[in-house]
Amino acid sequence: MKSALATFCCLALCCLTLCSMTASAQKEHAKAKTLTDQQFIDMAAQTDMLEAHLGQMAADQAAGQDVKDYAQMLVTDHTGDYQALQALATKAGLTVPTALDAERNRMIAPFEKLKGAAFDARYIHTMIEGHTEAIGVYTKESDDATSADVKAYASATLPTLHKHLDAAKDLAKKPAGK
Repeated sequence: MKSALATFCCLALCCLTLCSMTASAQKEHAKAKTLTDQQFIDMAAQTDMLEAHLGQMAADQAAGQDVKDYAQMLVTDHTGDYQALQALATKAGLTVPTALDAERNRMIAPFEKLKGAAFDARYIHTMIEGHTEAIGVYTKESDDATSADVKAYASATLPTLHKHLDAAKDLAKKPAGK
């Protein structure tokens, strides 16, 4: 009984140490991801343009009507968001990229070779991954941005990003081709 208790205490102490190290590592990671307002505007604009571009591709290459409908929602929402971002940047004295960068173009390239169910599967996976990451960045910016306007924009955009993520997760649960 005493050895079991001692083992439990040792495990608890190890877990406590590991948890505190994990929390510390997470804080360091969060600090490393801090963006300037201009970097955030650049990232947001690139994301908007990428989402709109992939959504337009889905109109021709996706198999499922539900995927095409989801893609059209993203085209509409991200095009509107890009316009809001332009107004915000102008007010804040920042610039907005007007073309996709090399990194986003590399992200698009694999989609050019896909059609039908293969396109749908990759598109949905990419949307889940991308919106999960975007929500993290926008949440951080809603707390940490230098500009009050950038904070407000990030906060106001979060519900739309959550809507997109939830819809993509719903699509992922559906059988292929439905």
